[in-house]
Amino acid sequence: MEEKRLVKSQRSKMICGVCGGIGEYFKIDPTVIRLIWAILTVFGVGSGIVVYIIAAVVMPEEPYC
Repeated sequence: MEEKRLVKSQRSKMICGVCGGIGEYFKIDPTVIRLIWAILTVFGVGSGIVVYIIAAVVMPEEPYC
């Protein structure tokens, strides 16, 4: 059984691959994750940007296959 890991996506990458990686981890379309993140950023007065930057630094890159 393969271990499931949260990593930045190389396939569905727009900026750093954070939303793509989250989408692949939860088996959800990355566009939905991006929309949710954008809405939370607007209504959270920009805190989503800080969280995205932290996630981009902390999440490991997806290994190249």
